[in-house]
This record gives sequence, C-alpha cells and structure tokens, in this order.
Amino acid sequence: MNTDIIVFRIILSAVLAAIAGYERSAKRHSAGMRTFTAVSIASTVAAIIEEYLLNAGYTSEWIIPAVIISVAVLSCPSIFYSSKGQIKGLTTSAGLWTSSIIGIAVGMGMYVLAVIASAALIFTLSILSSIESCLRDRSNHIEVHLELRNKNDLQRFSTTIRRLGMRIDDIELNPAYLNSGLSVYTISFTISSRELRKYKKHSEIIEALKTLDYVAYIEEIA
Repeated sequence: MNTDIIVFRIILSAVLAAIAGYERSAKRHSAGMRTFTAVSIASTVAAIIEEYLLNAGYTSEWIIPAVIISVAVLSCPSIFYSSKGQIKGLTTSAGLWTSSIIGIAVGMGMYVLAVIASAALIFTLSILSSIESCLRDRSNHIEVHLELRNKNDLQRFSTTIRRLGMRIDDIELNPAYLNSGLSVYTISFTISSRELRKYKKHSEIIEALKTLDYVAYIEEIA
C-alpha cells in the first residue's frame, strides 16, 4: 500500500461522508458535515491500519469492531426526547453509524461497495424522508402535541374531535409544562369518518384545529 492509495482512500471517504453530512446539516441536525466526515475518516484510517497489520502478519481483528462500537456510543447522545415528547436524532445517529461502516469499506479498498452504500444512505436520508412524510400525512392515525389555554378546555377539545369524525385513542399529560400556565398534552387519535379519511390531509386537520380559540398551539408529532 503506497501513499497515493492511502490519500485516495481518505479523500474518497471524506467526500462520501461530507455529502451525507451536508444533508443532515441542511436540515439543522446536530451532526453535520464535519461530524460525518471526521467519523468516516477515522473509520477509514482504522481500516487501513488493520489491513497493514494483517499484511505484516499481525493479528488485529479487534480494530474495526472497536471503531464500530465507538461510533455507536458516540452517536447515542444525539438521540433525545424533546419537550414535546418527540424522539429526536435517531436518524442522524443511524446515519453516523452507517457512515463509519462506509468509511471502513473505503479503507479496505471496497470502492464500489462504498459508493453504492453511500448513494443508498443519501437516498434514505433525503428521498425516503419525503416519501415517509407523504405516507404519514395520509394515514388514519395522528399524534399531536397540544397546548390548551385552560385544563377545562380538554373536554371541549375532545368533543370537537368526535364531531369532526375522529376517535381519541390516548391522552397523556406532558409534565414538562406543569408550571407554564398551559395545559399540555400528547394526544393520539384515529380518523374514523370515511369522508374525512378520503379528503383531508393531516396538515389540513391540524390547521383547522389551530383556529379553535382555546387552543394555544398544536402540531403533529412526526
């Protein structure tokens, strides 16, 4: 293995990771281009070291597994619950872990595999996100973050939901807002009206519910 090959592998690893990192940073996620690139380069260097040691006759099967485990641990802090009860950072964490494995593939000289896997990762992070949003917007189940001006308004909200042709499945009080002066809930409901199910998107339903005078804020939990 000469210097040119090492440089090429590191540059290819950085470029592939930077593309995935750009997609994350463009959507304002915590891990962006620098994080993805650094993780991928580290994985590539680890794979190059392991290949060198193996060619030199040393036993070094622990390096790559250690890198994969380390990246998994590193990406865990990016997963958290927001105050609205949403899980955040899971996709970014999985993307980091995948990027590290792609970096290992580059470091081992599996260029075709790395490029194909990188394209699949970009497709997953960008294109599938739009498809997932479209499918979710047409499903019969909605989960919302709801802020009411008064706790007594929950009954009014429930009555309105039933009149619109929807069934409430679960109501959970959000303790993060106990001292805010608002009554905040996570509510799951199912669209039971055939007409509503056919013609209304989730975004349209949410916009309609925003017009209720006792609703301070409402949004769908993705």
